[in-house]
Amino acid sequence: MSILQSLHPDLTPGFFILFLLSALTIGMSKAGLSGLGLAMVPMMALIFGARESTGVILPMLITADIMAVAYYKSHAVWKHILRVIPWAVAGIIIALITGNLINDNHFRLVLLTIVWIMLILMLANDLRQKKGTEIPENHFFASVMGLTGGFSTMIGNAAGPVFTLYFLAMHLPKKEFIGTSAWLFLILNTGKLPLQAIVWKNITLNTLFAGLVALPVLITGFFLGIWIVKLLPEKVYRVFVIFTTLATSALLFL
Repeated sequence: MSILQSLHPDLTPGFFILFLLSALTIGMSKAGLSGLGLAMVPMMALIFGARESTGVILPMLITADIMAVAYYKSHAVWKHILRVIPWAVAGIIIALITGNLINDNHFRLVLLTIVWIMLILMLANDLRQKKGTEIPENHFFASVMGLTGGFSTMIGNAAGPVFTLYFLAMHLPKKEFIGTSAWLFLILNTGKLPLQAIVWKNITLNTLFAGLVALPVLITGFFLGIWIVKLLPEKVYRVFVIFTTLATSALLFL
């Protein structure tokens, strides 16, 4: 049996290249180019199917999260994590219960609408030059982003744009932004692992093997992302993340 067949019986060479490109994107996003993170969701769903792809992606995400935490561990701002994580856990529980009842198209529409509304609110806050005085301290904002992020990370590993906007609204410098995001996603993704393995049963030896095959490409993407992040000044980095988050969120419709 070839490597392609062991990953998926119908995996063609073209889809295998797309799979490796997804792994590269995961590594780059976890290194700090977080706006790219959502690009791999429709690609992986095309290859493995919507539900099955989440089982392939999750171990890969956790591996990249560990790398990001190891690299940026001293830059996390824990008060922002602690504010949002209870709501995120609640969102995960809701998704676990209702996951089989949710229409994919409705989920994508709701998530995209929330992401774009929050993006508009954040940009409006920036234009008023009230850096972090309104949105970051608004508990309603934190609860909405937490619930939405928790729900979407469980349903489709699609919480990237939600929590990206949440941390961008805090006006964190890029290292603090990356380090805080890394710890939050490591906590949430690790917590999801037994839920998906036991309840949804979509994490198997085959999905773990797929992540192992893609590991060299994922690591390459991570260090490529670190190199790019270092090249970007603070203001350019923020604009880059906002633009790529807006662009890749539209991929939810693919």
